Amino acid sequence: MGKRPDYTPLTGARGIQNALRVLEGRWKLVILFQLFGGKVLRFSELERAIPGISQKMLIQQLRQLETDGVVARIVYHEVPPRVEYKLTDWGQALCPALDALLLWAEAAPAETRARLLDEDPA
Repeated sequence: MGKRPDYTPLTGARGIQNALRVLEGRWKLVILFQLFGGKVLRFSELERAIPGISQKMLIQQLRQLETDGVVARIVYHEVPPRVEYKLTDWGQALCPALDALLLWAEAAPAETRARLLDEDPA
């Protein structure tokens, strides 16, 4: 791995904003957590594993993640057609970062956690 760049407050903030844009969307993190650990899932398996998501929304979120290089779409040319999804190496590398973010969120003061739970859109 190369030398880590020297970030200024501005470039550091921009870098994190760009990273968060990749993860924006109500369902993207749920999709990622379904695929962590090297799982390879068919579209129908993802759909069943994520209650409340519409087919249209799942397609849209998967396409965005694929465009951003986080998810790989594997098409098998057979009848009936089979399509599977898995994380790219770069997508899998998100796992430790999201684990750290989860631990950070769990360490929030009780009143902050309670407020965040009250605002949970799910």
